[in-house]
Amino acid sequence: MSAALEFLQALLVPELTYVTKAALVAVAASIVCGVIGCHVVLRGMAFAGDAVAHAVLPGLAVAFLLQGSLVLGGVVSGVVTAVLIALVAQHRRLRDDAVIGVFFVGAFALGIVLVSRAPGYTGSLQQFLVGSVTGVTEADVVTVLGSALVLLVVTAALHKELVAVSLDRESARAAGLPVLTLDVVLYVLITVAVVISVQTIGTVLVLALLITPPATARMLTDRLVPMMAAAAATGAVAAVVGLGLSWGLGWPAGASVVLVATGIFAVVWLLAPRHRFLVRGRHRVPDEPVPGQDGPRAGVTRPAVPGHASGEWWSKFATPRLQ
Repeated sequence: MSAALEFLQALLVPELTYVTKAALVAVAASIVCGVIGCHVVLRGMAFAGDAVAHAVLPGLAVAFLLQGSLVLGGVVSGVVTAVLIALVAQHRRLRDDAVIGVFFVGAFALGIVLVSRAPGYTGSLQQFLVGSVTGVTEADVVTVLGSALVLLVVTAALHKELVAVSLDRESARAAGLPVLTLDVVLYVLITVAVVISVQTIGTVLVLALLITPPATARMLTDRLVPMMAAAAATGAVAAVVGLGLSWGLGWPAGASVVLVATGIFAVVWLLAPRHRFLVRGRHRVPDEPVPGQDGPRAGVTRPAVPGHASGEWWSKFATPRLQ
């Protein structure tokens, strides 16, 4: 208890502004990753998200060596890797997971080689891999908060379109939605979310912010918007409590945040089945299974919408029911 009080007091001490900066960056990154991670979980893109998280390392390394913008370097690297994955995956003899695995390790290895070119690279490599909250500057805070706001605005503006593609790609394409463009936009959103999280948690553990809070929220609700809110709240709580543990016990900050998020997931997993059983006992609107139940979106359902084949069905997916 005393360690928790000391951490809360440290947030208000002017001489320890790095604690406040670290908390702001960690909470903002956790909220953004929680919201965008819901799309990752919904599409079954956990492995792809991991690949993007490691693909940003070469861009971060180049930006670090050139004293440039880490955000810009990471975004360029992540987007280029995502496009290459999409192109190579068109080969009929290669499965998507195999292509992702090739670029995942290739980009990560390239990033390590580039970082090794910097003097005293051991410390720099550790900072990229596991994060360093003590190195957060005022410029970092402004960049992260501004980027987080832009990501949330774009995600909200394209919410229905992104959900429509996630639930049924073929129907979305038939309705005239630019599926490939929306896929690229989602990859860009994931990439930027990963980049702004690297300072706090590092590239190795950042996948936990994209997957664990949304997976936790998925067990609590059947609606996407509440799921996003719950994921953002879970991530924010994990960030604050994790930093508090790091402050009081001397644990690595990134690992502490991930452990707290994992602990919350475990508690919800133990309690959620009983809650879900009670919810299933009530009267519910029958759901219509999404075509392609054996694909990466297996188990996802959408509310039955009359006339969805007319091309206007996707506009109904502001808050789809998930199953």
